[in-house]
Amino acid sequence: MITGKALIDDVNAAVVPYGKCAFWWLGQHGFIIKLGNVVLYIDAYLSPNEARTVPPLLKPAEVTNADAIIGTHDHGDHIDRPMWPEIAQASPESILITPLYVRDSVVMDLGLQAERVIGLDDGLSITVGDVKITAVPAAHELLVIDPVTGYHEFLGVVIEGNGFCLYHAGDTTIYEGMQARLRQWKVDLAFLPINGRDAKRLKSGCIGNMTYQEAVDLAGTIRPGLTIPTHFEMFEGNSENPQLFIDYIEVKYPDLKAQIPVHGSRTLLSAASFKVSTL
Repeated sequence: MITGKALIDDVNAAVVPYGKCAFWWLGQHGFIIKLGNVVLYIDAYLSPNEARTVPPLLKPAEVTNADAIIGTHDHGDHIDRPMWPEIAQASPESILITPLYVRDSVVMDLGLQAERVIGLDDGLSITVGDVKITAVPAAHELLVIDPVTGYHEFLGVVIEGNGFCLYHAGDTTIYEGMQARLRQWKVDLAFLPINGRDAKRLKSGCIGNMTYQEAVDLAGTIRPGLTIPTHFEMFEGNSENPQLFIDYIEVKYPDLKAQIPVHGSRTLLSAASFKVSTL
């Protein structure tokens, strides 16, 4: 597992030709994505916490190469509020992307430059370099829409660039129309949460996601070139065995490829051939 400056150096050194994507798993639902020369951080959870089973791979001051920092919703392991001002300072040319639902509070509460914080909602897009980021709704237990603004509290993102398309689901369960919406794109790579949900966790305030079986069936519908199960290892009591996901997808959809991510390791994926190499 590569961490710290060595991880940043690996991201910077990675050559990502047209038609390919490189990614590094930061734990939980967090990833570094590189498309061409554009570097994105999605749901990067870098705060120290004694409850973590995996320590932060990076300090926020080490994140010097971000073109965009994306937080899919306003939970601490997705929009890491204590860390965002330091990341913004370390990558001064970056933009920060949040749901429109919380954009203004993120700006005011964290003292960020308003022009650097972009809010997205269902169907809205922003371009970073030659990479297009489009928001899609997510249903974190429920599909929550603010009755006043009509904004979604939880989002996923579809990212297109460098001849490649990936889907980061954010924290979500299946909702009506989700599969049809996602079939608008030919998804080369999908990051899907698998930690599931139950009454005990919800009663304690731990909002749930897809089960591994539901995530497999979502992959079976949208048929990505590669599916990565995520959000399964960070906290005891809110975890899942990712091998169950792999075993189930191999039996139910044997033509689909899936892979358990490794913290801090580079994976390079080609959209054309779906050949995967891990360093």
